[in-house]
Amino acid sequence: MKKAPTGILPILSVDRRSPLPLYRQIYEGYREAIVDRRLRAGERLPSTRSLATELGISRIPILGAFEQLLAEGYFESRVGAGTFVAHSLPDEAPLPDARSTSRSTAGRPGRRVLSEASAVLGDGITPEPWHGGWGAFRVSQPAVDHFPFQVWSALLARHSRNPTRSLLTYGDPMGHRPFREALAAYLRTSRAVRCEAEQIMVVSGSQQALELSARVLLDSRSPVWVEEPGYAGAKDVLTLAGARMVPVPVDDEGLDVSAGIERCPNARAVYVTPSHQYPLGGTLSASRRLQLLDWAQRSGAWILEDDYDSEYRYESLPVSALQGLDRDSRVIYIGTFSKVLFPALRIGYMVLPADLVPRFVRVRDAMDIFPPTLFQAALTDFLTEGHFARHLRKMRQLYRERRTTLVESLSKELGDTVRVLGAQAGMHLVAELPKRLRDRPLSERAAKEGIWAMPLSACYLEEASRQGLVLGYGGTEAARIPEAVRRLRKAFRTG
Repeated sequence: MKKAPTGILPILSVDRRSPLPLYRQIYEGYREAIVDRRLRAGERLPSTRSLATELGISRIPILGAFEQLLAEGYFESRVGAGTFVAHSLPDEAPLPDARSTSRSTAGRPGRRVLSEASAVLGDGITPEPWHGGWGAFRVSQPAVDHFPFQVWSALLARHSRNPTRSLLTYGDPMGHRPFREALAAYLRTSRAVRCEAEQIMVVSGSQQALELSARVLLDSRSPVWVEEPGYAGAKDVLTLAGARMVPVPVDDEGLDVSAGIERCPNARAVYVTPSHQYPLGGTLSASRRLQLLDWAQRSGAWILEDDYDSEYRYESLPVSALQGLDRDSRVIYIGTFSKVLFPALRIGYMVLPADLVPRFVRVRDAMDIFPPTLFQAALTDFLTEGHFARHLRKMRQLYRERRTTLVESLSKELGDTVRVLGAQAGMHLVAELPKRLRDRPLSERAAKEGIWAMPLSACYLEEASRQGLVLGYGGTEAARIPEAVRRLRKAFRTG
């Protein structure tokens, strides 16, 4: 039997001026020596008494460090023999990465295999220049400073002070039942959605609704129609799902269903924003709604209806949901409170065909079990006590004023240089540019002026057939809009 060597004193130092306790310095020093393989499996450690003498400190912090290392499995103790580096630890050090001199584990990576889908999206999130800050014309920015936070805080406090057991334990994968009942009543009366509480699944926003739908409805390489131009977030979800996206052009009547059938008659699904097309702002016409539903029934396709901000219309009453016309249960209706309340709330919902509920529940349970309950409870009261309806009326008036100011300012400052699209609804509009102007360089110059105008071309999968600026006005005060448009005009002149 190989004889264990005498206790080894590794290069170990302590700093009495460090805010880190002595026992922690000793613990981390030994752990790093073992991880770096400067101490190997089976090597004997010095006694705590000799180590205390060597370091010139009390035995107490050393005993604490050794006890922790024993508990975590780095050390092992043998009666009558002493303390050793655990035999169960690997003995060979990983080969260092020749491209890095870092002492961190990131400098010595092993083989790292990642999914092809994630590689398509790339690493991290690098904000485009037009997403560089909060301010004038940032898309999807609501007027959060006008939200009734005093009311909301009182509702949260009501449920937080003496919470029921149902708010603290594991919940229903579909969501908080009272909230779903209140939401079903709202959707039936205001959006003409055909639903019961049993069909509503609460999610963390429209992105999760799309992800769940992709997991349940699609296979790798399933063809899916997407609006062209359209919502980039939906395209990211479909990319991760491995779907094959089929861009279908959009015109003044919304999605061109005939073009979609010509391009891919057997698509598995279609992602559509019929009430307020994103980003051009049009409404899917009645004839095309019926044509889309008829195609879905004949082909067995699914319709993902994203109704992201339909509560805000300024020239007419809100347009009824496409789902309300569906007689074959082909539509998955998706909504969110991010635009009508505030984005950080992270509460959205989906109305599912009744026969799909069990499958969605099983997938949801595998993903994150159930949605957080406290905000749902507060939002239930917000709906049933009339606060939501009052807030919507107030915000419609506010956004109408901001929309009108923006349209007038664009006409005054830029005249015939731009053509306004989609100003009848929502929280943004499009300033279409003449073909001679490129929107991306213009957006980059505008960002230098503190104007966050998204280029329309960023919403295309294929080569953009239109150039324009997507201007959000929800989060910009009416009094600030004229000056912001003047700064935008400066970007036009410097191009």
